[in-house]
Amino acid sequence: MLILISGLTIFGFGEALLIQSKIGNSPWSVLAQGVSLHSPLSIGTSTFVISGAVLSLWIPLRERPGLGTFCNILFIALALQVGVDLLPAIHHDITVSLLYVLSGIALVGVGSAIYLTCGLGPGPRDGLMTAIHHKTGIRVSRVRLGIEITVLSIGWFLGGKVGIGTALFALFIGLSIALALNLISKITQNSQSIGS
Repeated sequence: MLILISGLTIFGFGEALLIQSKIGNSPWSVLAQGVSLHSPLSIGTSTFVISGAVLSLWIPLRERPGLGTFCNILFIALALQVGVDLLPAIHHDITVSLLYVLSGIALVGVGSAIYLTCGLGPGPRDGLMTAIHHKTGIRVSRVRLGIEITVLSIGWFLGGKVGIGTALFALFIGLSIALALNLISKITQNSQSIGS
């Protein structure tokens, strides 16, 4: 549980860095920001509500959540809101904004790798993606792309921030997660060999 919560917290802070860069959010944060602009909800609360709504889509798809699914909803939203409240927003310094974005992508990658290795259930978005894949036979990559384009478009329409940070996230998040998973795998193997 501690490893899971640590991973989700790191993930949430990574998302907060992207938001506070002011040069573009990840697709789901674009949607959360758009919702928060048209409601009394903070961006953290809107992230929580959206995650709950996505989880409700699992019901007709007969997908089963795990403990990690519910922790994902709660701790990412909490960490994101705390990060947004604590981190200064960058408005006129593109160098610092890019540092925020690249650091955010790295943290989301590391956080994802940590919580994925726990095996306590997928996050609401990942579960929706795999459930649609299993029901339709459409490749996971295409399902994910379709979901993220839809979410991004709705969020952008609602006023969520889309920009170079969004493009960089799309380009590098896969690599960030892959590198982090590889690093965690090596650390785990080393600790097992030392233990034996």
